[in-house]
Amino acid sequence: MIVDNALYRKGVRVPVDGDHATLGGARVPCEAGDFQWIGVHDPTPEELAQIASTFDLHPLAVEDAGDSHQRPKVENYGETLFLVLKTLWYIDEEDAVETGEINLFVGPDFVVTVRHGEGIDLATSRRDLERRAKVLQHGPLAVMYAICDRVVDEYERVGAALEIDVDEVEESVFSPARSDDSVRIYALKREIAEVRRAVMPLREPMRRFAAGQLEGIDEQTATYFRDVSDHLHRVSEVVDNLDTLLSTAFDAHLARISVQQNDDMRKISAGAAIVVVPTMIAGIYGMNFDHIPELHWQYGYAFAWALMIGTALTLLALFKKSGWL
Repeated sequence: MIVDNALYRKGVRVPVDGDHATLGGARVPCEAGDFQWIGVHDPTPEELAQIASTFDLHPLAVEDAGDSHQRPKVENYGETLFLVLKTLWYIDEEDAVETGEINLFVGPDFVVTVRHGEGIDLATSRRDLERRAKVLQHGPLAVMYAICDRVVDEYERVGAALEIDVDEVEESVFSPARSDDSVRIYALKREIAEVRRAVMPLREPMRRFAAGQLEGIDEQTATYFRDVSDHLHRVSEVVDNLDTLLSTAFDAHLARISVQQNDDMRKISAGAAIVVVPTMIAGIYGMNFDHIPELHWQYGYAFAWALMIGTALTLLALFKKSGWL
């Protein structure tokens, strides 16, 4: 549906006849220097086709905007820029990163934002930007900057949440208590891969914006995108570090399992030895032969018990001293 349709002049929202419900995706009459911003959330094919016809959007870009599974990218269609952003948010209880998508069509005097999924509420970004008239005076590119900045800020929040969970995994792996961390490590690596798919492809478009390599981006506007690019590189480094830490934690987890199994085998072997020696003695003294030592001795029975208990205690002491028990 069409969420909002507004006209901006010199960094200020200008009242127009009707609202987004009555205007739909129609053009609003504007003066030189004005621009129009239409926000759409999960549009129907009919709504998207109407907007495409109104603003003469390229069919290939419109096709991509209708599909919510695009890779982050920037493409130039004449005077119109088409930008795809992945939105991220983190569900801590499930160790899950959820994704959405924002598609932006940025022309000389218009911006069309097509949002898929829940993710970031662009109405909040619109209100924040409307309070920053100095930024909004940069025109449609100011809207693109504000949305990119908001999306990358959410990336940083997701990265911070993942850092907390990775710290918990490391603490669990290296704690004295036995734990099965492999499932959680694998789940977190999958979520980090999801973050990587959103962050890494966006680095090149942000670099181009920051360097002013696209038409319409002057030095003053590029300064804003340099800030976004810097934050994006910071998130990228966090993601790489977390992935490396999880791989190291998984290797350490496997090593600890191997050590624990060796400890278990030593304890089992030591326990078996403590039982086997007295059993051997009892087996010998239980044989029906006349010439067994001390067979007719008054204290032979007690001697056999003392010998079995003594050897068991001696073995127990030796195994404890060697660390097997």
